[in-house]
Amino acid sequence: MNQPTHPRRARLKARLFSLALAATACLGGQARAEAPWPNRPIHVVVGYTPGGATDIVTRIIMEKLGERLKQTIIVENKPGANSQLGAAYAAKAEPDGYTFLSILPAYVINSHLYKVSYDPANLVPVVHMADLPLFLFVSNSVPANNMKELVEYGRAHPDKLTYASSGTGSSAHMVGADFALRAKMSMTHVPYKGSAPILTDLLGGQVSMVFDPILVPMQYVKQGKLKALALSHTARWPTEPGIPTMEEAGFPGFTTESWVGLLAPKGTPQPVIDRMANEITAITKNDPDVRRKLMEQGLMPAGGTPAAFGELMRKDSAHYADIIKEARITAQ
Repeated sequence: MNQPTHPRRARLKARLFSLALAATACLGGQARAEAPWPNRPIHVVVGYTPGGATDIVTRIIMEKLGERLKQTIIVENKPGANSQLGAAYAAKAEPDGYTFLSILPAYVINSHLYKVSYDPANLVPVVHMADLPLFLFVSNSVPANNMKELVEYGRAHPDKLTYASSGTGSSAHMVGADFALRAKMSMTHVPYKGSAPILTDLLGGQVSMVFDPILVPMQYVKQGKLKALALSHTARWPTEPGIPTMEEAGFPGFTTESWVGLLAPKGTPQPVIDRMANEITAITKNDPDVRRKLMEQGLMPAGGTPAAFGELMRKDSAHYADIIKEARITAQ
């Protein structure tokens, strides 16, 4: 026959059992909290439509990064308001290492032109992924075959020349405005809502010129339907060695161009940011397949540290602010 349990002993056993359960729950929670990153899909937001430069760079690099991290990376397109909608979404995301934002220089330009709906301080630099040199494509309707002739014609015909861009505050807008200031020419900016209508009007002579990536317009240069007079980059493009840089064409220090980089919500663990930067830099510097794919799209692989990318953003932000002030550019 079982002896009855003493009330005090029963209470002690019950308390010990409760403590054991609590300890087990605590250890389980700690194990979950310390699970190695990444242990679930990573989301990378692109503030533009699919098929553009930012989208292309992001997808090429993230496909390889997913293989290295052994985790799914989902690229989400959230276009609108010159990339502001995507930036606002990412700025409000949890800083847990599972949301990032892919950007163009428009990100640093927007704050100088618009009242943005997010605090730029809520996004921090991760890595500079690629450079996007912009070529100066000129309509055959313009009687100029080199930069010297173009400047002479523009000065002799104030406001006759026009330059296109994909919208107020875009990289092409800033580079075109910078060119007009340096050349001391009065030109008219014509904003469009996409690259396709720009190319149509450029071929038809409705717009004089555009600073644009090499990929699509260059085929028309080779067909004799457009002219490529220079490019805004530190060196000539490998596949088009006959086209001079803007500096070689008489504009010292003119290297205003576009780029693609990655940001993270402020508060994202620094080890995660550093890991992303290191992995992406290893891809852009050492992976021949990624480098080939990027350069085929007219993109120069980059890489580097979060600090270096932050410095590039600060430098370009100040540069674009000067252009906006001197050219008296306002939001439209």
